[in-house]
Amino acid sequence: MHSTDFSTLPLQPSLLDNLKTLGYEQMTPIQAQSLPAILDGRDVIAQGKTGSGKTAAFALGLLHNLDVKKFRVQSLVLCPTRELADQVAKEIRKVARGIHNIKVLTLCGGTPMGPQIGSLEHGAHIIVGTPGRIEDHLSRGRLKLDNLNTLVLDEADRMLEMGFQSALDLIFSLCPQHRQNLLFSATFPDEVKPIAKRLMNDPLTVEVASTHDDSSISQVFFKVDDNRHRSHAVRLLLQQANSESTVVFCTTKRDVQELARDLKDYGFNVLALHGDLEQRDRDQTLVRFSNKSTSVLVATDVAARGLDIEKLDAVINYHVSIDPEIHLHRIGRTGRAGDQGKAYSLYAEKEFNKIARLEKFLDITIEPQDLPDNSVLDQPIRTPAMVTLLIDGGKKQKVRAGDILGALTSNGGITGAEVGKIQLGDNWAYVAVKAEAADIALRKISEGKLKGRSFRVRKLR
Repeated sequence: MHSTDFSTLPLQPSLLDNLKTLGYEQMTPIQAQSLPAILDGRDVIAQGKTGSGKTAAFALGLLHNLDVKKFRVQSLVLCPTRELADQVAKEIRKVARGIHNIKVLTLCGGTPMGPQIGSLEHGAHIIVGTPGRIEDHLSRGRLKLDNLNTLVLDEADRMLEMGFQSALDLIFSLCPQHRQNLLFSATFPDEVKPIAKRLMNDPLTVEVASTHDDSSISQVFFKVDDNRHRSHAVRLLLQQANSESTVVFCTTKRDVQELARDLKDYGFNVLALHGDLEQRDRDQTLVRFSNKSTSVLVATDVAARGLDIEKLDAVINYHVSIDPEIHLHRIGRTGRAGDQGKAYSLYAEKEFNKIARLEKFLDITIEPQDLPDNSVLDQPIRTPAMVTLLIDGGKKQKVRAGDILGALTSNGGITGAEVGKIQLGDNWAYVAVKAEAADIALRKISEGKLKGRSFRVRKLR
């Protein structure tokens, strides 16, 4: 038996059996280094890149500590964004499938307060949420942490960047003194160290190398003159790569807005993601990019935290990050799960200090390459294969993914192969369909019925 087998851990049989059904047999490096200590009850600080398996590591830890018969909040996971919280809660539920009657509740800003209050009144075992909304519920007495045994901070660095220090302080003050603390993050800057020192009791520190295999991610650097040249360079790279999904990382909201507008003017199918978007717009943006109905996403680092997109072809760094760890976090979103990925980075003369820092961190020599020739701009701009339909009905109307698929593929409809991702919310559903089948799909839903009812439906453009 290999020492990285999950079966070597003292986990409940139900958890081990479920891990096998999920195909989780061998632990990732961060899991192998952290899980024995976590299951032994120690505090742990673990640093590893996106996709390293850290969510499953702390999920197994808090589930190991859980007494499902005691219907009280026993674990709290704090995340910087709603998107990451949703992703974490989904992973916890997946890992916990073998445990009956377990309740995982997400509490995040940007969503109605009423349903959350009702859910809290019914109780939960595990809470996953953002600091601001958790602080709100605690302050109003709706959430009690008296029975908490595990506190997890996921991406603490981003929470501090987003101004959650005061909310974190209140949350920490209301947690029981005797508990297990787990801090997982892709980066561990100086700002996080005071929190770690305050929270942790003799923690084990685990750091998994943040380097990426050159065989899975191809890094190329290009020198530019100014922002106008940067925007032109992005167009050249997008046209040459002709990728299905590309994220362009910008440092500021202003850069995101200006670049997205420029690319849109040139005919690219592009969406912007930054911290000032309304939650509904953020949700729609992420849905459309993840289901392949938008080809290009221009985003800030904080807004894209928790972004989990399958088969992301390329990443473009509009500016090189001043923090090499952030650079690795960005490019680590491509070339995952054995896929080939490309990372393009643009830098100007005055940014050589960033390049020098990156060279030292990665132990490489960076040589700028020539940008593609302007002739690539004569090629047709790639259009997404999918279109997103928004249906004004979801879980609360008892609409299921199977109902939508059935309605789309019934007499005179489209084929199952022409239907992509179906994502359900409380009062809405997003459905990706092949672009050439979108009009038929729209008609099938608008003129037909779901659960015996008619629902409004429209294309998102």
